[in-house]
Amino acid sequence: MPQSQAQEEEGDVVEIVTTTGDRDVVDEGHFTSESAQILIGEIMGCNRDLENIKQNISDVQNKMKNIIDVLGRV
Repeated sequence: MPQSQAQEEEGDVVEIVTTTGDRDVVDEGHFTSESAQILIGEIMGCNRDLENIKQNISDVQNKMKNIIDVLGRV
């Protein structure tokens, strides 16, 4: 078994993957409040992106409804 896999199974390392696809593997003992703040920032960014996507979907649904209403009158 590769060393990194053995460490992961023991819970000795934490892998951090950001939205840019960056990966960082840190020892749990070196997981700092700065690391946590980075992850919190990533979560907040993802949440903002999801809210924007939801709004875009809603806008498209409303546009489609309006088009269907217009076509129904023709």
